[in-house]
Amino acid sequence: MNETILIVEDEQKLASLLHDYLKQANFFPCCLASGLEVLPWLRQHPVDLVLLDLMLPGRDGMEICKELRTFSNVPVIMLTARVEEIDRVLGLELGADDYICKPFSPREVVARVRAVLRRTAAGAQPQPQPNAGRGLELDELRFKATLNGRDLGLTAVEFKLLGYLAGNPGRIFSRDQLMSCIYPEQRIVNDRTIDSHIKKLRKKIAEAAPDEELVHSVYGVGYKFEKRGTAGR
Repeated sequence: MNETILIVEDEQKLASLLHDYLKQANFFPCCLASGLEVLPWLRQHPVDLVLLDLMLPGRDGMEICKELRTFSNVPVIMLTARVEEIDRVLGLELGADDYICKPFSPREVVARVRAVLRRTAAGAQPQPQPNAGRGLELDELRFKATLNGRDLGLTAVEFKLLGYLAGNPGRIFSRDQLMSCIYPEQRIVNDRTIDSHIKKLRKKIAEAAPDEELVHSVYGVGYKFEKRGTAGR
C-alpha cells in the first residue's frame, strides 16, 4: 500500500488522529493546517489522495479544490461540519470525489480513503474505446480527453461521465445510472447534479467541435453517446 495521503486540517487533534489511523493502515500521511499552503505544496509533492477540510484559515477548501482541478486529478475527499445538501453538491461539482461530514469515525475515513483509491485505480486502467466518435481520444491514465486533437479540459467527474457514455455508444442511461457510476458510494446527492455536469461537458465538446454533437439528451429518460453532426438537426 504505502500511498501518500495529504491531510489538510487546522484542528490539530483531529489531524493527529487521522494521521495516526492512516499510518496504522499502512498509508504515508502528511499534514498541512493552512489553506494557503496547500496548492504550492501539491505542485511540489505528488500524493495519492487529499483529505481536505472545508473551513481552513487563509483559503477555504472549495476554492482550493476548484483550482486544484485545473492542474491535477488527484482524488479529493472533503471533510466538513456543513451538512446542507447544497454544500455536498457544490463540493462534488467542483471535483471532489467524496464528502464526509463531521463528526466522523477515523475508521470510516480510512475505509473511504481505501474505497476512493480502489475506484481511482480501477478507472485508471487503460480501456479501449473502439466505438467512440472519430477524433475523440480518452487517456484513462491521465484523465485527459481530446477531440480532434484539442484538449477538452475536463474535470475528473466530466471525464468519468464521458468515458462511461462513450464506452457504451447508443445506450441510454438514466440519471440514477450515471449517478451510480460517478458516485457509487455517495448517498445524498441531488440527481440534477448530473444535468449540471452534462451541460458543462457538452459546452466543452461544442467549443472543440461546433459541427458535431456527442452527448445527447433523451427527453424523459436520460442521456446517450452518439456521434452526430449538429448541422441540419
